[in-house]
Amino acid sequence: MSRERALADGIKEVAAELRLVDVVDYVAFLRLEHYGNLADIVSSSSELYLKPGVLRFADGGEVRLKWGEVPVIILALEFRHAGVTAHLHLELGATTAAVDIVHVSYDERPVSQDEELVLLKNAIADAHLKPAA
Repeated sequence: MSRERALADGIKEVAAELRLVDVVDYVAFLRLEHYGNLADIVSSSSELYLKPGVLRFADGGEVRLKWGEVPVIILALEFRHAGVTAHLHLELGATTAAVDIVHVSYDERPVSQDEELVLLKNAIADAHLKPAA
């Protein structure tokens, strides 16, 4: 499993929530650089699934919008939990989402790529809110 797949699986519920926002709002907020509005959307979309502060808007993004094509919104996000920080781009389409990891850093440097993936997967699992028993 790749780092992108692990992170995409870990935030799929958040991506679904983010897709509920009207695409024209994303276009306006990104074009006008109303990043506070986008930060609020990301925060409120995350709060049902992830611990507070784990996923945040990282003050950037873009819009791919052409006549006759499905719009794509790209949000710069930061995942930070349990000693792992991942900077990523989340691409949202009408029915799809994709994660592109820009950079991952670890508080304690892993010795191998396999260990990096394990640390990332553990951080993602621990970042989720536990269902009420």
